Amino acid sequence: MPRLPAEPGPMNPYVGGALAGLLLIASVVFVDKYFGASTTFVRAAGLLELLFAPDHVADNAYFKKELPRVDWQWMFVAGVMLGSLVSSMLNRSFRITAVPDSWRARFGDRPRLRAVTAFGGGVLAIIGARLAGGCPSGHGLSGSVQLAVSSFVALVCFFVGGLVMARILYKGK
Repeated sequence: MPRLPAEPGPMNPYVGGALAGLLLIASVVFVDKYFGASTTFVRAAGLLELLFAPDHVADNAYFKKELPRVDWQWMFVAGVMLGSLVSSMLNRSFRITAVPDSWRARFGDRPRLRAVTAFGGGVLAIIGARLAGGCPSGHGLSGSVQLAVSSFVALVCFFVGGLVMARILYKGK
């Protein structure tokens, strides 16, 4: 039986990339679906709205094509979260913390600031993904393997935006 590593550590990025590529190929071959996640959040909002204002959802132009429902993208997002949990438990890096060490070193131990910033960043990320016509998994993985020029442009923008924000937030460290 294989032994777990003595010290926690991330997966080799080449192995992770190869596994993601194989999973994408399997997804296309077996179920004819490409990776993507940003639409899941729109559908989640629609599902929540169905509980409180079903008539509004029925009249919404976006949902006229198809009412929001739990579908394969929901399962994809759930699988990403579950896979992350399993991976972090296997390499013994899992821990629950309100403030990550890198944030604490730069901004102090302020969970409320971290939560507000993380939520705001998530809102900006989903708005950007919707404006770009896809998220990093949709453009970066699925679009690039289809050689879509828009996906390569979006992927470059995702990386540049991430680098700029990391430099601003962590002062180049």
